This record gives sequence, structure tokens and C-alpha cells, in this order.
Amino acid sequence: MLMLTHEARLPALRQELDRRGLDGFVIPISDEHMSEYVGAYAQRLEWLTGFGGSAGTAVVLKDRAAIFVDGRYTLQVRDQVDGKYWDYLGVPETSPAKWLGEHAPEGATIGYDAWLHSKGWADAVEKALAPRGATLTAVEGNPVDSVWQDQPEPSLAPAEVHADRFSGKSSAEKRAAVGEWLKDKGCDAAVIAALDSVAWLLNIRGTDVERTPVTLSYVIAHADGTAELFIDPAKMTPEVLAHLGNAVKVRDAAEFVPTLGSLNGQKVAADPGTCVAGIFAALHAGGAVIVEAQDPCILPKAIKNAVELDGHRAAQARDGAAIAKFLHWLSIEGPKGTVTEISAAEKLHQFRRDSGDLRDLSFDTISGAGPNGAIVHYRVSEATNRVLAPNSVYLVDSGGQYPDGTTDITRTVWIGPDEPPQEVKDRFSRVLRGNLALATQTFPKGTTGSQLDTIARQFLWRAGLDYAHGTGHGVGSYLSVHEGPQRIAKARGAQAGTEQELLAGMILSNEPGYYKTGEYGIRIETLVVVEERHIHGMEGEWLGFETLTLAPVDRRLIDLQMVTDTERAWWDFYMARVWEVLSPQLEGEALAWLDAQCAPL
Repeated sequence: MLMLTHEARLPALRQELDRRGLDGFVIPISDEHMSEYVGAYAQRLEWLTGFGGSAGTAVVLKDRAAIFVDGRYTLQVRDQVDGKYWDYLGVPETSPAKWLGEHAPEGATIGYDAWLHSKGWADAVEKALAPRGATLTAVEGNPVDSVWQDQPEPSLAPAEVHADRFSGKSSAEKRAAVGEWLKDKGCDAAVIAALDSVAWLLNIRGTDVERTPVTLSYVIAHADGTAELFIDPAKMTPEVLAHLGNAVKVRDAAEFVPTLGSLNGQKVAADPGTCVAGIFAALHAGGAVIVEAQDPCILPKAIKNAVELDGHRAAQARDGAAIAKFLHWLSIEGPKGTVTEISAAEKLHQFRRDSGDLRDLSFDTISGAGPNGAIVHYRVSEATNRVLAPNSVYLVDSGGQYPDGTTDITRTVWIGPDEPPQEVKDRFSRVLRGNLALATQTFPKGTTGSQLDTIARQFLWRAGLDYAHGTGHGVGSYLSVHEGPQRIAKARGAQAGTEQELLAGMILSNEPGYYKTGEYGIRIETLVVVEERHIHGMEGEWLGFETLTLAPVDRRLIDLQMVTDTERAWWDFYMARVWEVLSPQLEGEALAWLDAQCAPL
């Protein structure tokens, strides 16, 4: 079969849309589970446009096409997507709904795949199109799939048991809690569509999505604590069947939609944030009474139990040692001018593999030298690969998936041998002070992520500087590296996640940054866990953060005149902890290097 060249893909899609009587079509990065990271079969946006980020949407009309990305990808989209054919648009400044409301032809029919979009998204687009007499219509079969001749098949990798010694709570206990939640709401059942929620609820994992240990499936949970798992039978093993037991009925994935259509008269909870429009349509067609409510797994999944937290600390100890060995290696090899972004990322991956029990990376390593470091979610390729030039800034954002925890860490390194310029030290010191300020903040119970975001930005703001991404995202327990509902960011509102109060046991990232387009990027990221705080004379309940990530920070980049005595004291405390945990895992020159890095500031 003759495969389409990249330039031929957009015209081929337009021909397919014309054949179907459609004037336009919307292509998101999404799958049937509203996942952030999707399997190869669902990478329709990348196949069509070349854009390799994890968030974005394209709209194709007969005479123009546009791609929408947020502030993390404003540089990347221009590098990967041809501006001859695509308009670049930023969100939240605009949106596909708003753009279609302004550019869709009068009376147009715009198609969308109801299994890749939320019901709320479809409602917003319909409203935007109405003044133009245009309509939004769900398609039968995705048009992109019709022209993508070598589209991969969905993974058939077997599901795996996630042992209770890692989860800290059995699936039966979790299902019983969901059952009580359903009873409290007067519901008979809940649709669990998010892959990480299915994995958490049933204590199973998989390898169907790169970098996220989940298995393609759906669950319908019932008020009596039982559940139905809809999954391709080829993915089931005797071990998983035995683990699930009689209270979980395993059914073919092909039965999911018919089962939704058979719930006539039952009150069924479905989360509009994780259940696609197609699920709501099937429930409605079958006569179910739909109760829109947050997925009952999301909040308990976010609040890690003691076993999960101990596991995460153990994973961080191994991961931190791998990072330290890498940074030591980089201190020797980097100034030689022979290390590239790709070879650095591969070396770091090797150190993680050597650390023991690494199952996967938690995302594609962001290995950005010089100007590539200014691309917030940069993904290195053979075409963009740069040498780590002597006397330049290198940013590396990486993480690992271990059965006892998921890690995510960013370190910014000066590739010597000369001293860093004062501007770089100034920017780095402002980012560092923001990270320390957030790490040491105490706050009353009920505080939300949006209320804390400014703390990390304050030193950059004083210099008229900022960064175009959130300060912190939730992190899973051997699950998604980006996990809700908690988030620390400017954006407000339930959908942004910043109005979720922070609760003890929630893990978040702490990652302020600064990016000078065309020159360099700086980010310092550690993971923290919300914990209870006891303050003498306190009134009410108070919380703070324990820093979980343990790895050296490049002290050459600090302007010591900008750092206060209090900040120095916390640095010394943190580096003493880094030494305590990592030093037993290092030896020889790497151990001596770590000793120097952990010396008091």
C-alpha cells in the first residue's frame, strides 16, 4: 500500500470530508478515555500536522486550517507544524469553539468524533456555531482513520496485577468505598472511563500507553461493591482473573456500548471531565438517568495512603541516585563539547535502568540545550538534536515509572568551564527562591492551588518576568505523571484544577521556571507532598509540604548575594538530606562529587 507523504495528508483528509458531506472537522490529542498521553493508534493530530506535544487541537475547514496550543507549546508548534498550511493559535486567548464561531462558513456542517471530545466541549461548539446557522455533527468512524493507511492497532499487551504491598489498599476496599459513594448519591452505578481510575480501582496496570502504566478498558462500578470490567479478552491472564475475583465480571470491550444502552431507568453517575460525549449519548439513548458527578476514584486516588507515600520515598531515593550519577557524569563530559541532547537523555535513562526496578520513563525526557531549553515541553529529535555547548545552559526534565512510585524532576545545569553570565545567575536565583518559597510555605486547610501560585512567581515578577505554565501538577502512584484534581497555577475554575483544596497526602510538583526565547531555559522541579503541620499557638488546621525529590541543584548558577539567610538555612537542610539518602548509593568519584555539591551554601 502506498503511504501518504506528510504534505498529502491534509488534502487527503479534505477529500474524505468532502466525500462525507462535511465542511470541517476537529482533531484533538485524545482517546476514548480523555487521556493526556495516548496510545500510538490515537496520535491522529501528530500524524496529520507533525505536532508532537501532549495537548492541542486542530480544526480543518475546506479553505483553511488552524492548530491550537497553550503557552507550553508556542515555540514547539512553529518548529513542527508547517505555517504554509496551518494557522497557529493560542489558548486560552482563543479556542476552537470561538474560532469556529468566527470562521465556519454559513450553514456549514462541522464533524467531530464523539469518542474523543467531552460533552461540555460539544455543547460549547454547538453554541458558538448557532449564530452562523452551522451545526456540529458526530461522525460514524473517524475521517482521519479513513486516510491513515498505516495506523497502528490498539495495544493488546496483557494487563498486570498491581500488588497490595504497593497500593496499600485492596481493590475490594476501593470498590466498597465507591459503592458507599454511589449509595450516598442515590445512584445505582458509575461509569469509570479514565484509564488511571480503572487502574487504581482494580489495582491493575498495563503497558498500552507509553510512559503511563495503564490498560485500555472501562469499568461500570455498582453500588453493591461489584464491578464490570470491559476489556479485550486477549489482554486477560490467569493471574489478573484470579486477582479480580468473582466480584468483578470481565466482559468483552465490544459489550461496553450495548451495556450502557441497557441501563434503562437506572441512575448512573458519569464524570463530564473524563467520560466522552459518546458515553453520555449511549446512556441517554438507553434511557438511563444520568447524574453528572466527579469520578469517585479521582479524589481518593490523589490522596496517597501511608504505604503509597513510603513507596514513593523509596522510588525517589533510587531515582535521586540515578540523577546524581548522571549529573556527575555530565560535569565531566559536558564541557568537552561532545555530549548531545539525545546522548544525554540516553545516558540518564541508562542510569535509571541501573538503579533497579525501572518499568518505564514517566514521560519523554525533555533534554534541552541552549535555545531548545526555552521550549517548555521540548522533545528532542534527530532533526533538532543539539550539542551541549561549553559555557551554555542545559535543562533536563525527566522521570521514571517504578512499581512503588512515579517521579518527575527538572534540573538546570551550567555546562562549563567558565563562570555563568550574571543574567543567567540572576534568573536562576529568582527561580530557585520561588521554589524554596513554595516548598517552605504553610497554609490553612481549605487553601487551593491558585492561592499558592503567586508564591513561586514573586521573585520573577519583581523583575518583570514570568513563565507561561503552571507551577505544580498532581502526580500518581505508579500511574500518570500528571494527575488531578489538584494543581498549582494561575488559571482559576474547577476545570483548571486550581480550585481543588489541597489535602494531606496529595503529591504535587513545584516547578517555577524562566525561558528566554532563542537563548536558554531554566526550571527547577521537585515533587512535594501535602502534610499536616502543627504550629505552636495555631488556630484551626494547617498544612505544609514535605519535599520528596532528592537530588543536587547546580550551585554554580546561584547568585549568593540574592539569597537570604533563611533560604541558605533551608538549602543546607535540604542538601544534608540529599547527602543522607543518596551517599550510600554512590561511590568513588561520584561520591566525592556529591559531597562537594551538598556542602553548606
